[in-house]
Amino acid sequence: MIMRRATNVCGATSRGDTLWFLHDRFGLFIHWGIYSVASRHEWVKKYEALSDEDYQSYFDHFNPDLYDPRAWAKIAKRAGMKYFVITTKHHDGFCLWDTQLTDYKAPNTQAGRDLIAPMVEAFRTAGMKIGFYYSLLDWHHPEYTVDKNYPQSGDNAYIEAAKHRDIRKYAGYMRGQVRELLTNYGKIDLMFYDFSWSHQPEKGRFKNKGKDDWESEKLLALTRELQPDILVNDRLDIPGDYTTPEQAQPRGPLYKDGKPVVWEACHTLNGSWGCHRDNLNWKSPRMLVEMLIDCVSKNGNLILNIGPNARGEFDLRTMGTLEAIGEWMRLHNTAIYGCRASEFEAPSGCRLTQNGKKLYVHLFHWPMNHLWLDGLADKASFARLLSDGSEIRIMKKQPWGLDAHGDASDQRDALMLELPIQRPDVLVPVIELTLT
Repeated sequence: MIMRRATNVCGATSRGDTLWFLHDRFGLFIHWGIYSVASRHEWVKKYEALSDEDYQSYFDHFNPDLYDPRAWAKIAKRAGMKYFVITTKHHDGFCLWDTQLTDYKAPNTQAGRDLIAPMVEAFRTAGMKIGFYYSLLDWHHPEYTVDKNYPQSGDNAYIEAAKHRDIRKYAGYMRGQVRELLTNYGKIDLMFYDFSWSHQPEKGRFKNKGKDDWESEKLLALTRELQPDILVNDRLDIPGDYTTPEQAQPRGPLYKDGKPVVWEACHTLNGSWGCHRDNLNWKSPRMLVEMLIDCVSKNGNLILNIGPNARGEFDLRTMGTLEAIGEWMRLHNTAIYGCRASEFEAPSGCRLTQNGKKLYVHLFHWPMNHLWLDGLADKASFARLLSDGSEIRIMKKQPWGLDAHGDASDQRDALMLELPIQRPDVLVPVIELTLT
């Protein structure tokens, strides 16, 4: 099969269709599974070295009786998100869909049904792109070999009993499950595999798993065969369509071998991916909006994660945060969607995004009275605040007292804007410049 190659707006070339991805810029990540019953982190089985017997209680008591994916999609859409990614299977091996390859799945819990199908329908109906997360790790499968991230990695007797496991059989199981996911739910736009660590230093007794263990070439070929336009991330230990910095913000646009890289920063609301009742490290709505702006100003995307609770709802703090982000996006989304890094230099305390002749100045810090934009003198015909559409005056001469002393900004071909003293009452004010 001939694969279509799509050149994105940054100039990078990928196998999958990156055009929608680089336009939409803002996505929702959802980590949900039986670990939400514990509500102590999605890695609770590893962190507390829980046996299968210990962990079984979360399977037995998983009953998301308030689960309404239409409500989830509505909240995400109001927040300005354009695509979503759901953890179909996380590291514990539990599957949210009605897979035919294991009994360790949602239909066999009190949920009693496939939880992925109604979610895909709800988000697709809301006009959002569909993404699946699938873990390469599996702490439940009988052929998955013990490694440093396995819950019983410190149990010598367990390790001895598991030494005859065959990772190749597990790799075949993964391909079977991926075939289900990419066959049974219509068009899937994005595949987020997680994770390979062969690039990390090896420590202790265990060898890092990599592409040979996952049989990554076969897995990627199957993925593209079933969904030719799909975007695939870079966590198979082989090149993908985009890279995924996690809980970190790059210093600038990313490049490899001199070519721009498509990237997406993955962030949580409170420091945990899955539901974690007692993790109170909540990021403020303003911080999250600034992170989104920062990503776009560096040619990146932001995918923001939510961990629904065991009854299938977003908690009140999550909904309050998304509502605040959504109100900012309602007024300022043109400074995000379809935008990229600008060739112009951002003033101190600002970020720039650009879409053709529209240049957007995001003011993380509100200056007193004036803002100078180097290299833009005589290059803008109009300026306005996005929040209310009101004009920002473009000044034709230096303020009194600066012109007589040869202010340096005048020597750098700067455009000068006159700002109101009162900062607009929005999370991050944005000035839209129409370039000539």
